[in-house]
This record gives sequence, C-alpha cells and structure tokens, in this order.
Amino acid sequence: MTGPVLITGCSSGIGAATARRLLADGHTVYATARRPETLDDLAKEGAHVLALDVTDEGSMAKAVSAIETEHGHVGALVNNAGYGAYGAVEDVPLDRVRAQFETNVFGLARLTQLVLPGMREHGSGRIVNMSSMGGRLTFPFGGYYHASKHALEAFSDALRYEVKPFGIKVSIVEPGLIATRFGETAAGTMSAATPAGSPYLDAVKTVDEAMARSYRNKAMTAGPDAVAKAVAHAVSARRPRTRYVITRTARALVTTRAVSPGPVWDRIVRASFGV
Repeated sequence: MTGPVLITGCSSGIGAATARRLLADGHTVYATARRPETLDDLAKEGAHVLALDVTDEGSMAKAVSAIETEHGHVGALVNNAGYGAYGAVEDVPLDRVRAQFETNVFGLARLTQLVLPGMREHGSGRIVNMSSMGGRLTFPFGGYYHASKHALEAFSDALRYEVKPFGIKVSIVEPGLIATRFGETAAGTMSAATPAGSPYLDAVKTVDEAMARSYRNKAMTAGPDAVAKAVAHAVSARRPRTRYVITRTARALVTTRAVSPGPVWDRIVRASFGV
C-alpha cells in the first residue's frame, strides 16, 4: 500500500470511478469535491470524503492537513479535477480562460506543492496527473483547453525529474474520449463562448456536431473504469508508467500526430472535423 490516496473531482465520472477502484483494491481513499454532499454514495462505500476546491487555497490546505494529521502524509495524490472551455481563440472571454487555468493548472500545481513536503519526509509518494490526449495534440476550437493540458504535460515532466531522488513517482494519464458528462460540458461551453454574430459560428457548429458524434461512437470511446484502472496501476505498480494513453483511438491519434508532418496532420484534422 502507498498510504492514503487523495483524489480531486470525485463528484462523478472519472473521479468517482477511480475512488471506487482504489477502494476495491484496499486503499484508504479520500474522495474530494467542491460540494461534499455529492460524495454521499462514495462515503457509504467506505471513502473518507472532504470538501476541496482546487481554486481555493484554504480549502486545499485544510484537506491536506486533515489527512496528514491522521496518517502523517499523503501517500498518493490523484489530480483529477478539471474541465474544458471550448470556443474560438478570438471569441472566448479571457476570464473563462483564466478560470480554466486556475482549475486545470494552477490549482493542481498548488495542491501538489502542499503534499510534497510530507511525501519527501516519508521518502515515497505518487503523483498522478489527469491530462488528456489533448495534451499531445490539438483540435480546432479547443485552443485554451489544449493549452492547459500541454502546460500540465510540461509541469509533470519537470516534476518527475525533480522528485525522483526523494522516492516520489509521477505519472500522466491521457484519456481519449471517455463516456462521461465531459463531452456535453465541452460542447456547451463551445456554444456559450460563441457570440451570435461570430465569424466562426458555422465552423463551431460543424465541430460541435462532430464532437457529439464522436462521443456517441462506442468504438471510439471508453467508460471511466478504463481510466480508473490506469490510475490504480500508477498508484500501486512498482514501476508505474510515465504516461497512460486511454482508448485505442487516442493511442492511434497520438502516434499519428507524432509521426506526421504539420501539413499532413492539418489535412487529417480538417477532414475529421469538416472545417
């Protein structure tokens, strides 16, 4: 066992599935969310539940302190909380961009800073950061979301080098299309961020429809349990992977992007999204 596992964003989807998987594996799990009442089912299943808002310094410090008071240190941190704000680069208001980076990057970074002293003192720990296949490739009208995930990839790689001497391992999980509410939320923010008179409106609608079709395609998607399985391996394996790419489609896309010259990749994306 790695010690207590702290997971952010457990109210539904990947976070909830991860908490259940780690509970089934015998871990002590601290499931967190901004609204702890959304965690009642996980509490009944044996999880410790805490309020934690990754955009609130006091909330994060209080949660980490509670775990360290009980156990001495956080054994593993699963930075799962995050969301996608979509729309044209020109159209998306910068307050939405800042809010997304506060959750997807800055809050995650601060929570990581808070758990690291205890992990270093204990001589071990695991950090598992929930990125996306979108951290290694970019689709139209997702520029700000992709930017946050590209930032997370760089942050995680630097962190992995820095903390290895202290017995702390860092893994990145890169899901493709996962059948949760994320797809609906992404499409909703894309529409909300596009003004009625935007010159990008027709293209946004086309991409919106393509995204919705992709999330409905069972051959392209996986359930949150597939991600939870990868997180469980990253938390428990003697030699966890640096990166876990989830879904066959995601692996194919990441590989294709890596080997394709820029113009070739651009043609693939235009053909896929009809823009």
